[in-house]
This record gives sequence, C-alpha cells and structure tokens, in this order.
Amino acid sequence: MSLNDYLIEKRAAVQARSAAIESGTAQPAQLKAHVRAEGRSGVRRLRIRDHQVISDSPPDFAGYNLGPSSPELQLGVLGTCVTHIFLIHAAERQVPLESLEVEVTGVIDPRGGKPGHEQTPIWPHQIAYTVHIDSPAPRADIDALFEVVERNCPILNLLRNPQTIRAEVRLVNSKAATQAKSVHAH
Repeated sequence: MSLNDYLIEKRAAVQARSAAIESGTAQPAQLKAHVRAEGRSGVRRLRIRDHQVISDSPPDFAGYNLGPSSPELQLGVLGTCVTHIFLIHAAERQVPLESLEVEVTGVIDPRGGKPGHEQTPIWPHQIAYTVHIDSPAPRADIDALFEVVERNCPILNLLRNPQTIRAEVRLVNSKAATQAKSVHAH
C-alpha cells in the first residue's frame, strides 16, 4: 500500500471525525501516561494505553542507553505529531504525497543552570523541524498544507504556548509516608 492509498483511508476517517464534531457527538478525550522507574537500572517504563516505550539516558548521564532519553522522546513526539497532522490535512485537502519525512533537531546542554551557565536553558532548546515531502502537487498547495499544519499541530502548539501544569507528590507505602501521617495526626 502506498502513502497515497493510506491517504484515501485517512480521508474517510477525517470526514467521520468532522461529522462527529459537527453533530455534537464528539467528546474531549482524557489522555493518560504512566511511568515507572525500574530498580537497578533506573530505566523509565512508559505505558500509554496498551503500548510501552522504554526511556533511558546515555552513560554520561548515569544511564545504560537502553532507550531514548526524555528530551529525545520529546523531539520524536513533535516529529510524529507534525507528520500525523500533515497526513490528516493532506488527506482532507486531497494533496498527493509520495513520501513524507520529518526531521526534528534540538540542543540540550548539561551545563544549563550551573555556575557560569545560569542563562543556558536546562530544557531542550533551539528546536527546529524540517519536512521532506515528495509530491506532484503545486508548491502553493504544499505551502497551504504547511500553514494549516502549523496552526493545527497539537504538540507543536503545546511547545510554542506556555502551559500551566498542576503537580503534586504523594508518599505511598514508605516509612516517610507513615511518619508524615503521624506528624499530621498530632
């Protein structure tokens, strides 16, 4: 099956989703990811629905290089989202694609926030992506497709727009949790 054959199937799915939105039957989806650190290795086992990904660090950051690091996964997630949104809108607009690849780059500096590097970000920065498209469509159609992807890609826009993230720590099954409970009980 070619990418264009897939786009025909994708178009049907996009039309069905649009119909659900227009009819008012579409509902927000609750997203959930669960991560557990493994003993001995510190490998992070990420579970999302019925899927699993292993995340680890390179040896220079106390890892065993058993999987991509969190910053690398973030770049990968951006790339998969941009790719998917290109596919959705190419299908919707009937823009033929022979091939589509997205390359995402970024920098992470281990010196970030340390003395002498207080202004260096501790997070991935200088993030960029390049889309490689093989398509017989006119350049104007490709440019219009790119513009709609830029407006509608959830992860791209998540990274571009500040977010408020709630956080909490819960102590469970530990001596500290027991001590904390007894301290609060007094």
